[in-house]
Amino acid sequence: SVVLISRLPFVALFSQLVSIIAPEFFENGEPSLEAACHDIDQWNAPIPGETMNLPIFGTVLQVTIPSRVDMRIGTLNTKPQAMPVVPAQSVLPSLFEVDIYSPFQSILPHIQMLWELVIAGEPIVVMAASPAVTSSTVQSLVSLISPLHYCSDYRPYFTIHDSEFKEYTTKTQAPPPVILGVTNPFFAKTLQHWPHILRIGEMTEEAIPKGFNKLKKAASLKTLDCKPGVYTQYKTFLMKDKEILKKLIKGMQSKRPVEVQNAILRRHCLELTHSFMIPLERYIATLMPLQRNISPHKGPPSLREFDTEEFLRSLEIAGPQLTCVLKGDWVGLYRKFLKSPNFEGWFLHRQYEMNQKLQLLHMEALCQADLVDWIQDKEEVEIVDLILRIREKLKFAAVHSVAVKKESIHKLEKHMKAIIDNLPADLQSVLNS
Repeated sequence: SVVLISRLPFVALFSQLVSIIAPEFFENGEPSLEAACHDIDQWNAPIPGETMNLPIFGTVLQVTIPSRVDMRIGTLNTKPQAMPVVPAQSVLPSLFEVDIYSPFQSILPHIQMLWELVIAGEPIVVMAASPAVTSSTVQSLVSLISPLHYCSDYRPYFTIHDSEFKEYTTKTQAPPPVILGVTNPFFAKTLQHWPHILRIGEMTEEAIPKGFNKLKKAASLKTLDCKPGVYTQYKTFLMKDKEILKKLIKGMQSKRPVEVQNAILRRHCLELTHSFMIPLERYIATLMPLQRNISPHKGPPSLREFDTEEFLRSLEIAGPQLTCVLKGDWVGLYRKFLKSPNFEGWFLHRQYEMNQKLQLLHMEALCQADLVDWIQDKEEVEIVDLILRIREKLKFAAVHSVAVKKESIHKLEKHMKAIIDNLPADLQSVLNS
């Protein structure tokens, strides 16, 4: 085996990279790995928004590094792809986006249900004959809800040797919210109690396999050799989008290129995720304190707490129906999502970003205020408290790399010096030490 380990989640890039390195290694041995490492060492550090050329074994992979703007939920990215910087043998459209169409060809009518299962953090088992198929399917499942980050655990290739084997196969407690990819026929029996099981097979020559639209009961899954399909009793919250299904099936029958089918399906899932998340983004913006309530003479105000019922009530006038034609029990799906690790991960991240924004606004308020005039009638303890608060802001900006203008930092330092200079000498020496 050739294993590539990285802290970066660039699945598409690294899959391509391994497909280039592995054949060379199996043919020429360790010298090819040394050559690959030498090439990779020449790569520049990834810079968001930049197009980069990555040489490997005499070929060049060209990639565009995504930026946070590209991944922001609330607006669809409609920027044209960057033009190649120099001619490249292979241009990757994305670093991390995998082909979500090919793994699901045999279960295409259930793709929207899979989107629901993933966004709600439901436990899912993917069964197939090879690790390559399970891995691509699990990665595709996680990618269905992009740009929302999947926050539960997922194992593209899970085996009986994994440390969580006993935990995941026990029938004494409900399965945890994870996605597993397995090939061992033993799992067909030990994971039969899991609520959602995907059996993935190779696509047959016939365009539409028999039983294409039917869901199967989990109890009918006896061996790994059973028919491809989705084994579940899950009832979807949203009505199926028949138009997208017709378009994809027509593409299958006319042998439309996989890349085009994948782009159609990815666009559909992206729009669905955006429609789902926009009301949450809109509501969380209301939790931010008004700018007029940010006082330079007090600490920054706190965010309001997320009120589930208040949010659900807001869906009546500002729900996903404004951007999505799909009908169904949206409220029921939101209730399920709000209890999932995906919501928790998204909310903690947005909370962090908004608190950073509050700190920034508070620093700007301190910069604009005439603090020397404000301290004239204040007790020494209040003045010392203000100085400590300014120092805390400067330290926060340095540690967290908050996007503070250099002029603002200089202003705060100037304010702090002027305030200290107005204090008695003994107090000045203490604060300057």
